[in-house]
Amino acid sequence: MSAAREVLVHPGKDALAQAAADRLTARLSDAQAARGTASVVLTGGRNGNALLAALAASPEARERIDWSRLDVWWGDERFLPEGDPERNHTQAHEALLDAVPLDPARVHAMPPSDGRYAGDAEAAAEAYATELAAAGGDPAVRVPSFDVLLLGVGPDTHVASLFPEHPALRETERTVVGVHGAPKPPPVRLTLTLPAIRAAEEVWLLAAGEDKADAVALALSGPGELQAPAAAAHGRSRTLWFLDEAAASRLPADA
Repeated sequence: MSAAREVLVHPGKDALAQAAADRLTARLSDAQAARGTASVVLTGGRNGNALLAALAASPEARERIDWSRLDVWWGDERFLPEGDPERNHTQAHEALLDAVPLDPARVHAMPPSDGRYAGDAEAAAEAYATELAAAGGDPAVRVPSFDVLLLGVGPDTHVASLFPEHPALRETERTVVGVHGAPKPPPVRLTLTLPAIRAAEEVWLLAAGEDKADAVALALSGPGELQAPAAAAHGRSRTLWFLDEAAASRLPADA
């Protein structure tokens, strides 16, 4: 686990989303001030989408972030047709992306299940890996050095589409893989692997609700990554856990 791990507990899910949005605004604007551009990896789910909605409603985010110089990536995606309401890409556009002046060339959606990669999740994963490599970054993992990579934490401790004991967790070479037989629908997905996730400067994990309390407690108690994938997700410089009081209610004393 990253030595720079911080656990931040907020009164409720709305406060969590607002705090994460405020901090993300500052982080991305600082990165742009330092080098001109910034990059973020989005996550889906209720907490990821709540953060995006908080950004959309934030005057500060609209003013401080130069959206035209922001690269947007995804940590995982449901392998469904373009525009499907269950795709993280679709939900992100509804929550935020349609409301801000992004450069379309900097919005890097994972391929859908129709079109060029119809029915071939492995080919779609390879295409996204190629796109990541083309964007530059650490040659050891062939991905950009993301400023912030967002992850929701599932009740089973999964992050992105890396599920406990799933073969994708054991991947050490590829940066993106197809997931087959996922324990929650849909069964076919695309996901960044742990090496790609760990290339990010900062990894932020989001969890709200009592249904996440056991998963949070397990992940922060030091288990193996096959047992609790969330425990294996950390950034190169910082790892932040954004929790509400319900999700933090069973934390170990030393967390």
